Amino acid sequence: MQTEPQFLGLFEGYGIELEYMIVDAETLDVLPVTDQVLHAVTGEFAQEVETGELAWSNELALHVIEIKTNGPATALAPLPEYFAKDITRINQLLGPLGGRLMPTAMHPWMDPLTETRLWPHHDSPIYETFDRIFSCSGHGWSNLQSVHVNLPFANDREFAKLHAATRLMLPILPALVASSPVIEWRATGVLDNRVNVYRSNSHKLPSISGLVVPEQFYTKRDYEQNILEPIYRDLAPYDPDGVLCHEWVNSRGAIARFDRNTIEIRLMDIQECPLADLATVALVSETIRAHTEELWLSLAAQKKWKIEPLHEILLQTMTDGDQAVIDNRRYLQVFGYPEGSKCRAVDLWQHIIETLAPGIDARQQWQEAWDILTQRGPLARRILTAVGDRPTHDDIRAVYRQLCACLGAGKMFAG
Repeated sequence: MQTEPQFLGLFEGYGIELEYMIVDAETLDVLPVTDQVLHAVTGEFAQEVETGELAWSNELALHVIEIKTNGPATALAPLPEYFAKDITRINQLLGPLGGRLMPTAMHPWMDPLTETRLWPHHDSPIYETFDRIFSCSGHGWSNLQSVHVNLPFANDREFAKLHAATRLMLPILPALVASSPVIEWRATGVLDNRVNVYRSNSHKLPSISGLVVPEQFYTKRDYEQNILEPIYRDLAPYDPDGVLCHEWVNSRGAIARFDRNTIEIRLMDIQECPLADLATVALVSETIRAHTEELWLSLAAQKKWKIEPLHEILLQTMTDGDQAVIDNRRYLQVFGYPEGSKCRAVDLWQHIIETLAPGIDARQQWQEAWDILTQRGPLARRILTAVGDRPTHDDIRAVYRQLCACLGAGKMFAG
């Protein structure tokens, strides 16, 4: 008799994926050599290299490399050291190629129309199909790097809790992790340009990303019937062979991965170093855990939240980050915020930290990062402070050179 697969329960593991740009060590222009890095380790153009606790893999664009946990990690505290070690190793491999790794969620001057090169090796039909349907020579495809967080669930009951909690969390993520304020040498006035371009990259088929915040479906059957199947139907005329008909084509800010029973959060910009990334992951995960435990709001009440008010708040934090004013009193009550009709997003995050920090594992390890994020703003704001009001190309290049150094040293960027 075939036994049913056993899945991890809520918060019994964490799957973390960090994406970085490869750039020229001198000019910091994008350098499309991810395949050469993986080849240097394996002797072939492999898609994935296991390094022990972690693994490296390719992404759609040839200048992006992903470092991820090699299976679910049982704790977050050891991960910054593991990631930092592999970043050092990749930088060493890039040395002879004239390259280095750069953090942040978008390259600040890449021209995707002329500089995009897609992964040309194994599984290239997937990327070719994306390109044929959507044209991947655009910021929303070839110029964006993020953190993906996979949180497990064991069954439909746990999926309902996790999905309801994650939906409520998404709108305020940019206020904490926005790191993409500059595109094509220009500060756009939007702190999280990655989310802005990500939400519209598949506008040709709107069902793929929806309004970024996922719909109110809380069972596997309902999710597949109402989210995944419409996507596959809309893709069919453009993709008759079904190359893209997999769960990962869903581009909402959090997606269900029933192939491994996780919800994958995709709405977090990559930070300047793994310590910053894992500090935000720890905080976000514990906030979601608090919702699954109904600390502030019952599960029934969580499930009632419709997409539109959540999407509205997301657009505010995407634009203004920590200084976005949240005036939806009902949403503030979702997190037990003290009485008042409105607050800045940073004040809400400070309240969450003060409420949850005493119970978070390795709190002292994350505290410095939390302090910088709440006192000096998300990385996007610190970048804007550092480049100044009317930055030249040299000003921008100098700041991103500092960010490369922060990544190599595993240090936070003060701004």
